[in-house]
Amino acid sequence: MHIFSSCKKPAWPCSMGLLDTPCLLLDEKRMNLNISRLRDRLLSAGVGFRPHLKTAKSIEVSRRMMPTPHGPATVSTLREAEELADHGVTDITYAVGIAPDRLPRVQTLRSRGVDLSILLDSVEQAAAVAAVSDPADPVPVLIELDCDGHRSGVKPDDTSLLVSIARTLTPAAQLRGVLTHAGESYEAKGRAALIAAAEQERMAAVMAAESLRAAGWACPVVSVGSTPTALSASSYAGVSEVRAGVYVFFDLVQAGIGVCTVDDIALSVLTTVIGHQHAKGWTLVDAGWTALSSDRGTATQAVDQGYGVVCDESGSPIPDLIVIAVNQEHGIVARRPGAAGDSPHLPVGKKLRILPSHACATATQHRCYHVIGTGGNDVTEVWPRFSGW
Repeated sequence: MHIFSSCKKPAWPCSMGLLDTPCLLLDEKRMNLNISRLRDRLLSAGVGFRPHLKTAKSIEVSRRMMPTPHGPATVSTLREAEELADHGVTDITYAVGIAPDRLPRVQTLRSRGVDLSILLDSVEQAAAVAAVSDPADPVPVLIELDCDGHRSGVKPDDTSLLVSIARTLTPAAQLRGVLTHAGESYEAKGRAALIAAAEQERMAAVMAAESLRAAGWACPVVSVGSTPTALSASSYAGVSEVRAGVYVFFDLVQAGIGVCTVDDIALSVLTTVIGHQHAKGWTLVDAGWTALSSDRGTATQAVDQGYGVVCDESGSPIPDLIVIAVNQEHGIVARRPGAAGDSPHLPVGKKLRILPSHACATATQHRCYHVIGTGGNDVTEVWPRFSGW
């Protein structure tokens, strides 16, 4: 009899063979090693750590990532902040540009004793924050910086705009510092490029902070972060804290740029073989884009991993076997284009595991983690995930 994979908690441990598929697996041992790797690096460098919890979206995982039960933490939605606050986390940065209609929720969280910082990159946003901020409890603000042209933010050398934002916030709100994210590091190729991206990120943040200080603002927070740069930086001088999120699980994109190896990836999707198209060399599985996501993050890398690398039930990759296409509830497994030899015979009913292209995108398709306990291959616990905005 199969255990219905509803994220309820039947008797554990249990064999993966008893789980309905598709479902999300989390290798606890690999996750713990990933957490320790970055934590130890930052501790030895003497720089603060504010893990980004948008990848995990789980209280159980977040508790393992944060330096203390109360934080610090980074989130990408107010829903994440509210969930964390419900579990005692009180030091949170909301690292997405603030929309004015979300400010009442920010104030509600602050009224609950949460030291919630918000992010903005325009005078218009600063005016909206100042208009609702209580001078007795000024909303702490970080100015977002564009360090590499990847997304939003103020150019770090645009001192005029930085100062205009700071003045607009005063005195109702509080300028706490600057924050940047080296998103283009995900396109880095090779160790030298990763180190250069990290240094560019660091220098952008330090430059902006120094300009604000010279104009009279204290700017105590200088926040940088992405998984590639956090694990590659040659210096953290002038930085007060580092943020990273996907490092907790890693994925094929991170492996493709050399930040981790495939053996470090802690997340996978358990799936079942449901059919074949022998003439095409296809094996059909029950994990489509609703289970794997449609993310194709490795498409521009040296090795295109399709929609995921196919592993046996123990988690060992099957050579040159990937998910080449997905429909809503079907995945098509085949040899990597150009690979020699025939596809292995995978009988109907066989369980496989798929390593994700992008851990954040795959995890968000699921309601819980089925945790593979350290030192074994059985599922020992189920950890819920939360979602929404």
